[in-house]
Amino acid sequence: MPSGYAAERVHRSIRGENAAMGPSIDDPLGCGKRRTRRSDPPERTDAPSGHPGRRSRQGTDERMSPTTMTSSPASHTILVCDDDPDIVAALQIYLTGEGYQVVTAANGAEALEVVRTTPVHLVLLDVMMPVLDGIGAAARIRADSNVPILFLSAKGEEADRVLGLHVGADDYIVKPFSPLELFARVRSSLRRYTQLGGLPPASVDQGGVWRTGGLEVDDYRKTVTVDGEPVTLTALEFGILRHLISSLDRVYSSEQIYEAVWREPAYDPGRVVAVHIRHIREKIEADPGKPRYLKVMYGLGYKVVSVP
Repeated sequence: MPSGYAAERVHRSIRGENAAMGPSIDDPLGCGKRRTRRSDPPERTDAPSGHPGRRSRQGTDERMSPTTMTSSPASHTILVCDDDPDIVAALQIYLTGEGYQVVTAANGAEALEVVRTTPVHLVLLDVMMPVLDGIGAAARIRADSNVPILFLSAKGEEADRVLGLHVGADDYIVKPFSPLELFARVRSSLRRYTQLGGLPPASVDQGGVWRTGGLEVDDYRKTVTVDGEPVTLTALEFGILRHLISSLDRVYSSEQIYEAVWREPAYDPGRVVAVHIRHIREKIEADPGKPRYLKVMYGLGYKVVSVP
């Protein structure tokens, strides 16, 4: 881990704190308590690699919080893409400290090359970057992959968040943010990716297969087909469609869908759910403007209907 001024600068960059009030190296999370160190602390890199796809060395301290996924973070590779080297260095320190493997990129074009050549299980993506910004990179990644994408951005207006979700992001984190919030969102996204499609979990039980008309959702294989043609959905989109088709003709509110799929309390989830519903319609409906399967019950919620 970097020492002295460099370390404080790295930690302040991720938390958005100034030099006078920034956390010290013994209190990187700003919680007011000195961190307990082992006699043989994990080895971490103190700067970004500067080369897309280069892995940082993984620490040996694999202590996990009680909310950690059942599968080991060591099996998960996270792509960190940001044009600010301090942000990249800080994220490397925090994520490798939790046991994740990290690859880096400095802009959207490098991120696309990493995703193309390296098995990546989650992408942390800045929005404002040179060459190719995060919005453009996310749209291109999503065209070929359902890997979870989390935006990290200083742009926190509702329009910015909705745009990020519209191009296929799974979550949107506004800078500055705490490492604890980052860990929680990363674990949550990887858990959904594992359970709802994408990464195979360590073991799975035979799930159900639901059909209505030409639409089929196979929960065991995590596949969706329309008239026999495969459809690629993100983990969240698959979770929403599975939740709705498993109870044909039942209307679910945005709050009920959010809590069932995101598995966390819903706070005004209407816009977020609506964006994902629109994406699902664009993929499964011949005419999204006149949907055959996924219906909106205005003022009430959404349902997948029975079709002969």
